[in-house]
Amino acid sequence: MTALIKRISTSLCLLASLMLLPQAYAEQDSYAQAKSTFQQANQTHKFFDNAYGYALFPTVGKGGIGLGAAYGKGRVYRGGSYTGDTSLTQVSFGFQLGGQAYSEIIFFKDQKAYNEFTSGSFEFGAQASAVAINIGANAQAGTTGNSAGAGKSAAKAAYINGMAVFTVAKGGLMFEAALAGQSFTFEEK
Repeated sequence: MTALIKRISTSLCLLASLMLLPQAYAEQDSYAQAKSTFQQANQTHKFFDNAYGYALFPTVGKGGIGLGAAYGKGRVYRGGSYTGDTSLTQVSFGFQLGGQAYSEIIFFKDQKAYNEFTSGSFEFGAQASAVAINIGANAQAGTTGNSAGAGKSAAKAAYINGMAVFTVAKGGLMFEAALAGQSFTFEEK
């Protein structure tokens, strides 16, 4: 009887491991796909070449009717190496309607900016802006609320307080005129 229970529990553990394996590959693939998408944009080339590090969020979901919220999970990289996990939360008030999904990348100019972001709790103020990148079919999907706009050229894309933020819309449409800050947490790997 004990041998049968042992075989069943071993089989169940193996089955659970096999079920979780595709999820791990899918998660890894989502980061590779998001990075590739950002690397295709002319606006980000100089940042990938020269940044101290970056935080990458493959999918951020955002929605609101008057009161809005956004959430996404990401990873932080320094010198191309994965150093920890981060999460993005955002709450906004004001005129807004709709929902969307987008990818976001935050480049760190130097160690000071990286350390500030990875201090455990970091928040962008309402004055922070992102460059919205339009690639292929995403061109009509919309942009994040605090976007500087898709027309911003690579020459104008610059670090502000040691950080540069880019977004790519994945789907949905959101209209808003709301002031909102993004908050981030960091957990070292």
